[in-house]
Amino acid sequence: MKTHEPSETDLLTRLEKWYLNECNEDWEHSFGVKIDTLDNPGWRVTIDLSDTRWADLEIVKQIDERTERDWIQIEVTKAQFVGCGGPRNLREILSRFFSIVESGEHEVNS
Repeated sequence: MKTHEPSETDLLTRLEKWYLNECNEDWEHSFGVKIDTLDNPGWRVTIDLSDTRWADLEIVKQIDERTERDWIQIEVTKAQFVGCGGPRNLREILSRFFSIVESGEHEVNS
């Protein structure tokens, strides 16, 4: 049984809010958020965590391959969240990002 998937609007609103919270008249000039497509096909989301409270966070690569077109891979390394997934997994990639940055479990103390 699938868990409740957040709507696209919910995830985009959360991404906008997270981005705006990190903008400090400096961070946004050097860092940011990139959403690209892959040729297999799929998605790649890269979110810079440099100069944020998650800059020192490291999460080893996690891979969940369900089918050829339903898969996800995430990691946090070198101050970047990198999430990749199949063509219908963009919401899941963003959800995984928010599960990291919105939970105290992965917060890095300054």
